[in-house]
Amino acid sequence: MNIGKSVIIKGELSGSEDLTIEGHVEGRIDLKDNVLTIGPNGKIKAEVFAKAVVVLGEVTGNVTASEKVDIRDNGSVDGDIASPRVAIAEGAHFRGAVDMQRSGVKPAAKPAVPGQPQPQGQKVGA
Repeated sequence: MNIGKSVIIKGELSGSEDLTIEGHVEGRIDLKDNVLTIGPNGKIKAEVFAKAVVVLGEVTGNVTASEKVDIRDNGSVDGDIASPRVAIAEGAHFRGAVDMQRSGVKPAAKPAVPGQPQPQGQKVGA
């Protein structure tokens, strides 16, 4: 599916197929199981949720992807990114925070530090 550069959408955009946006979208984009590509002419002011997001144009808003966010040369993201994999090309613009924690994976327990008090019920060494 392709949204041309003369198209302007305000509101919520959702679907179940890969989408390329060359126009303007303002609101929310929800393509959780699909790839969203923001073309070089695309201007997005939205919260974005997709499997993968490729940015060649401009995105203003937070981007959440279950697999990868790829900001290509001349692409721009002004907002926070949450995705297990993030690629930012040389010449791309990004302003925000990145959270690359994989969902469903618990962080590893911190090892005991010698000389530090241990929580009750734990023994250091065996």
